[in-house]
Amino acid sequence: MKPVNVGICGLGTVGGGTFNVLKRNADEIARRAGREIRVSHVGMRQTKEGFDFDGCTISNDIFAVARDPDVDVVCEMIGGYDTAFELVMTAIENGKHVVTANKALIAERGNEIFAAAKAKSVMVVYEAAVAGGIPIIKAVREGFAGNKVNWLAGIINGTGNFILTEMRDKGRSFEDVLKEAQELGYAEADPTFDVEGIDACHKLTILSSIAFGTPLAFDKAYTEGISRITAQDVTYAEELGYRIKHLGISKRTDKGIELRVHPTLIPETRLLANVDGVMNAVVVHGDAVGPTLHYGAGAGAEPTASAVVADIVDVVRALELNDVQRVPPLAFHTQQTDIDILPIDQIESAYYLRLEVEDRAGVMADIARILGEQDISMEAIIQKEPQEIGGEVSVILLTRKVLESSLNQAIADIEALSSTLGKITRIRVETLKD
Repeated sequence: MKPVNVGICGLGTVGGGTFNVLKRNADEIARRAGREIRVSHVGMRQTKEGFDFDGCTISNDIFAVARDPDVDVVCEMIGGYDTAFELVMTAIENGKHVVTANKALIAERGNEIFAAAKAKSVMVVYEAAVAGGIPIIKAVREGFAGNKVNWLAGIINGTGNFILTEMRDKGRSFEDVLKEAQELGYAEADPTFDVEGIDACHKLTILSSIAFGTPLAFDKAYTEGISRITAQDVTYAEELGYRIKHLGISKRTDKGIELRVHPTLIPETRLLANVDGVMNAVVVHGDAVGPTLHYGAGAGAEPTASAVVADIVDVVRALELNDVQRVPPLAFHTQQTDIDILPIDQIESAYYLRLEVEDRAGVMADIARILGEQDISMEAIIQKEPQEIGGEVSVILLTRKVLESSLNQAIADIEALSSTLGKITRIRVETLKD
């Protein structure tokens, strides 16, 4: 039987890992797929040493791969937006199936890409786009087919998780740990995508769409980073029995879908609270199965290549059955387009608040009055001892669930008090229980 020819565009970390796994495990992969899978064409800017290119065509033009009549599956491993989008659309136009690890591309242009693929009767698969080596896309898209997914929450950026873990374990500052993360290669020279939550939001957008059967809606998601989290906040959270994690959260509610990435206090007893370092984990809650935890490496050459190669095998299996739409790319054959993505001020959450106030009589009474006016109940209050009599004092408040718009008003009113010094730190709290 004729081998399935794979063209790899980009031979960086993920592309190189994919090339090596396909070569090293060729026999095992062929047994699983039912046909030999071989790399026949590689597109890259510069020829790289250390790869066995025997039997491969090498091109400096990645679009030559997408147009090669002998290539059956194109692996887009170049990353980015515009060029990657053009490459994928060229491959689809030329009747190629596409495998990609590009979460930004799928989150922001996936609706267009999947429509084009359907029109051409080809597959676009993207398991490696979310959480590296964890098969979370397949789990949500296929394993939860009998469930109504209620919510999902995940640590889906290893850089942010590494930073928060180091801050908790060693009492270090955000800036100090970020510098080390860059030196270790966990964070880019410009770390914005990781520490401000954009990378996690791309991944959450994809997970939410396949969980709830809605179109991809990255532009409607709320994103907040961890750059304002202090070692103080990490310590105070521990005192309250919580840990701070940078979570992506999506929930089905009566009012619409919540789609948000932000620092979050979660109880220290939750499994997700104990996922440390650069590891990723996603909890998915289905009405039939309950909560399930999916844990593993979220990045790296071969963990991510594991997901890419699994997608290639899925494509080949479908080719054998002549069935390219057995599982729709976003899980549902019919998408629900009449459900809203909620703005952040319409979500309900509990909150951690840290404020600095003058150490004088009547301050706590003023704060309590303002919270009462917005019908905000308290779960816990910690008041730290001032450094000196009459100086400033740190107050930590843990609220019960409240509409965020009500909390916004309360924060504005408390910050307007003459006794309040500076801005209030606000971190959302999730129990991840029901």
